[in-house]
Amino acid sequence: MQPEELQARISPKLGENLLGVEPFAGTAGRVRFRPAGALELFETVRDDLGFRHLSMVGAIDWVDHREVFYVVWSDDARQYALLSTDLAADAPHVESASGIWPSANWHEREAWEFVGVTFDHHPDLRHLLMPEGYAFHPLLRSFKLHEPEELEVKSRRV
Repeated sequence: MQPEELQARISPKLGENLLGVEPFAGTAGRVRFRPAGALELFETVRDDLGFRHLSMVGAIDWVDHREVFYVVWSDDARQYALLSTDLAADAPHVESASGIWPSANWHEREAWEFVGVTFDHHPDLRHLLMPEGYAFHPLLRSFKLHEPEELEVKSRRV
């Protein structure tokens, strides 16, 4: 599948929430979308285009905004596609993909924990690696290391 075909097949369902499809080496293309169209895009690429496997979800802090990307795989086409959306830095929210692809669960938790992106309606958005109560997102470019005296971490003994 080429980026032009990918755009032609997604465009009727996404409408103005589709910002475009561009070539991206080694994939069917990079689909850029508005966050409001996330669930519709996820369902379309899974059900209509056969991208039934979500390989990863990641997030990047670009200082002025955050980017969330999803890498999906189609066994039928034997091809990856990259789905990408930009979120406002002051309110980084997007709908969770875990209802469409259960494998999104841990990836979204990691993106929330380290980059501060909130995945709305996620079934279990809690820390994976950082201690419970840790209020910082260490992969944000604004993250500063704290002196132990300045850092209050609420921990629980098991």
